[in-house]
Amino acid sequence: MAKKSVKYYFHYLYILSDLAIVFAVALLSFYLPGRETFLHNLNFKMIYAACLAAFTVFVFAGFKVYKMFTSEIGIFEMIKLIVLTFITQMIGFLVIAVVPELPEARWYILPFIPSLSTTILFVLLSRVFIRVTTIFRNMKRKKEKVRTIVIGAGSAGKIVIDESRKNVDNHNFVVAFVDDDINKIGGTFSNLPVEGPVNRINEFIDRYKAEEVIIAISDLPQDRLHKILSYLHDSPVRVRRLPTLSEMEGPNDRRIVDVDLNDILSRDPVILDNHEVNNMLHGKTVLITGAGGSIGSELTRQVFNTHPKTLILFDIYENSTYEIQMELTRKIREEKIKDIELVTLIGSTYNEIRVEQILRDYRPDYIYHAAAYKHVPLMEDSPAEAIRTNVIGTYNVARLADKYGVKKMVLVSTDKAVRPTNVMGATKRFAETIIQYYAKHSSHTKYAAVRFGNVLGSNGSVVPLFKKQIEAGGPVTLTHSDIIRYFMTIPEAVSLILQCGLFAEGGEIFILDMGQPVKIYNLAERLIRQAGYVPNKDIKIEVTGLRPGEKLYEELLLDKSIQKATENSKIFIEPSEMVNEKVLEDVSKASIAFGLEESVSDVKELLGKLISTYKRDN
Repeated sequence: MAKKSVKYYFHYLYILSDLAIVFAVALLSFYLPGRETFLHNLNFKMIYAACLAAFTVFVFAGFKVYKMFTSEIGIFEMIKLIVLTFITQMIGFLVIAVVPELPEARWYILPFIPSLSTTILFVLLSRVFIRVTTIFRNMKRKKEKVRTIVIGAGSAGKIVIDESRKNVDNHNFVVAFVDDDINKIGGTFSNLPVEGPVNRINEFIDRYKAEEVIIAISDLPQDRLHKILSYLHDSPVRVRRLPTLSEMEGPNDRRIVDVDLNDILSRDPVILDNHEVNNMLHGKTVLITGAGGSIGSELTRQVFNTHPKTLILFDIYENSTYEIQMELTRKIREEKIKDIELVTLIGSTYNEIRVEQILRDYRPDYIYHAAAYKHVPLMEDSPAEAIRTNVIGTYNVARLADKYGVKKMVLVSTDKAVRPTNVMGATKRFAETIIQYYAKHSSHTKYAAVRFGNVLGSNGSVVPLFKKQIEAGGPVTLTHSDIIRYFMTIPEAVSLILQCGLFAEGGEIFILDMGQPVKIYNLAERLIRQAGYVPNKDIKIEVTGLRPGEKLYEELLLDKSIQKATENSKIFIEPSEMVNEKVLEDVSKASIAFGLEESVSDVKELLGKLISTYKRDN
């Protein structure tokens, strides 16, 4: 309410200002040198000036002049004011010219021109005063602003420069543009130099002493963005970008955003068509284990959107499970959804009695098994717990899925199951063998597993860890300067899981084409720059050494020469391995080892005997 009052307060000031300007100029125009005797009737002069002022304000109001934002006044608004002022002054002159009682009125054409020009001048000055004041205030504050280079001397770049000049809260002081267009290089854009090409950006950063770079290119392809970011890899600047047209919330969206987490992917985001998935799950009963986790919670969201008949959330951790339950309950209430039954149950997959109770009571059509221990270093110290959840828990769900006639069960696995060097990877490989065994021996259920790499923003991911360390002032810690990882987003991972459930026919291990791996050191530097700091200057990066069970390089997940393609060009199937017919015996051995609570070393040794590809590094 206060802002509205201030706005109308300025409108009234402009009305009073226009009345005073037109009245004063009209009255004084009768007293130009040499015309003192013209129209001696003072009352007429006063009435004429007052009527012309009132008429001018009336015309201005009719053409919405008083709704102009004077802080944003430009050429168009100025032309509009000049034309309207000319029209009102001309009408005033014609009134005098046609009054028969004023024979000398024809001479009024002589003072008309200075009267017109003076009125236009003061009307414009009253409008541009705030604009000029804003510009001077920004000029005074430029020393406090961040020297900025804009990549892209086009329409998007114009948005950035306008924001920096007009918005007093904007912290950028643009010093130059950089572009690849040879027709622009060497010229000026918005009175600023245009340099180029972009691959020389580091040279221009040094020349202009820039502290920040804003990427402003409309509909910038992902691979081009990655290339630009690679040029900036060693530069001590913060990097931000203007949203592409497809990302904007509206036609006038002028946000300048930090480089998004998705931008660190060395590929375009994978967009998967889930139409057939929707048809598969619609009206069915779906059970999601580990529903409160990063992957599990996104699974519940995407499965919920397919409108299943019953959606069962099952997890041992009550807090996060309660949060996703409340999120979906709120959605049901707000969207008035009546055809989805949401069931939230607490328990563990290694509790066979609890799992059987759930499958017996609800008879799910589909199971997405995301419940697992995933933290590599923690599982090195607690291998028996990893076996209990990742192996025995998977065995319980798989066996009972067959017993109660589940149509499909999909295991959420990991790239660390490939030639594992840690307990977590070994137990997930063990879980895959269980899935493959039941895929061969079940007459009711189709089983499959999905492997993918690290998930951006998930619990345990390096990204949330790095962000917390940056917020705390550093240092950012990583285990090796050359360590690399494959990454994907949570929505991508979940869409992959759902798609693979669609393709599952029995025992497949599905893999996503994840593009090129990301160097974790580069990721740390990029996140530090996004926060507005300079790596190893404002925020230190410390290398702590590889942790137990941690690999320096991820295994190459995808080899298109040997892996089978699916209907989806981004999803492949790992070549089938011989099913371990002794897997049930191995599960029994693992269960006995867990029950005896043997030492960490003994449990790892047993795991090595059961999973031949597991190579302990400690």
